[in-house]
Amino acid sequence: MGTEYVAAGARRCGARTRGGRPCRNHPIRWRQRCRLHGGASGTGAPRGNGNAVQHGRTTAAALAARRAIARLIRESRRTLEDMGG
Repeated sequence: MGTEYVAAGARRCGARTRGGRPCRNHPIRWRQRCRLHGGASGTGAPRGNGNAVQHGRTTAAALAARRAIARLIRESRRTLEDMGG
């Protein structure tokens, strides 16, 4: 009972599972891998490497701008203290 019979000559995905055995699923039509191992269309990252775009918070220009603002705030506080306020 629990034994699965594979038709002789039937194509299989063949990707290695975590257990080290080849995947026994049927590949997607016109592909070599099954739907779980990259056979489905539309999988993967978007074109143009959109997942790696920086948000700009840690760029050199942004860091320099934040340092300049912090310096202006420090100078303003010193000036206010000197004025007695």
